[in-house]
Amino acid sequence: MRRSMKLAAVVLSGSLGIASLAACGAKSTDTSTASGSGSGSLKVGMAYDIGGRGDQSFNDSAARGLDNAKAQLGVTVSEAEAKTGEAEADKETRLSSLVTAGFNPIIAVGFVYQPAVEKVAKANPNVKFAIIDSSSTTQPSNVTSLTFSEQEGSYLAGVAAANKTKTKHVGFIGGVQSELIKKFEAGYKAGVKSVDPSIAVETTYLTTPPDFTGFNDPGKGKEAAQGQLDKGADVIFSAAGSSGSGAIEAVAMAGKWAIGVDSDQANQPALAKYKDHILTSMVKNVDTAVFTYIKAAKDGNPLTGIKNFDLKANGVSLATTGGFIDDIKAKLDAATQQITSGATKVPTAP
Repeated sequence: MRRSMKLAAVVLSGSLGIASLAACGAKSTDTSTASGSGSGSLKVGMAYDIGGRGDQSFNDSAARGLDNAKAQLGVTVSEAEAKTGEAEADKETRLSSLVTAGFNPIIAVGFVYQPAVEKVAKANPNVKFAIIDSSSTTQPSNVTSLTFSEQEGSYLAGVAAANKTKTKHVGFIGGVQSELIKKFEAGYKAGVKSVDPSIAVETTYLTTPPDFTGFNDPGKGKEAAQGQLDKGADVIFSAAGSSGSGAIEAVAMAGKWAIGVDSDQANQPALAKYKDHILTSMVKNVDTAVFTYIKAAKDGNPLTGIKNFDLKANGVSLATTGGFIDDIKAKLDAATQQITSGATKVPTAP
């Protein structure tokens, strides 16, 4: 972060999921806030990816877990937000600032933090770090990876899409063409094909690394969705951070079905006007992972290594808001059982 951290009261929100995706829309500055119950509590730092609170998706889910820990465990928290186009050094400075301020553990939200986390963790071996959505064979022992089986939840989203399409033509929009988002794509396509191999699946990525603005550009999301709609897709799944809000808008305006991601997007106030066209959301329960990690640290039994949250562990799921997938519940339950039993092995690459 280029701007120095400022202390301020954190306003609790019962709908943090909304905050995340909206925030994925770029903010012009970095900010940091801190709040908590007192000097004797565990001090937890969180460094968000671009957008932070308000993106209605990924960051918000992490924020929800932090708020739950604050409310239920009495921890003191500090939150720092990134900005679009920042340098790697900015991430390192953000994490180092949290270390200097005495926060331990520190949670980095998003795979883009991997190099910075490794560097700062090596320089501060007595501070515990967690990184969401990334793992590395080179990371030091004081770093814990919190990962998810996104492909499994996305497989269920694909089953839902295949059962709801009327044109036998569906779409997938990825924010950034990274290994992580390819897991969403792979699972979604496999789920669609498990129902009907003849269904066409459009795929569009908004950007490729090192350009990560694809997670933070609703305009690009809207344009990509419109392109897929024009080709005949009538169910579109977006795994694109706040860019997905633009895709949802385009799909809703066309009277088709959108599938949200990370948070239950039909429950997000900023997307309320489109909720009747959000078929479901592939929810990634980042809040569960964050809370679990913080509680373990508070209990003196910190998580180490790689902790994966899969479908069986409720790490991923499909939202049922609106009741639009109630009629295919038996099919989704059957697909879920096949995955959790190990009978269906969901691919992680397209």
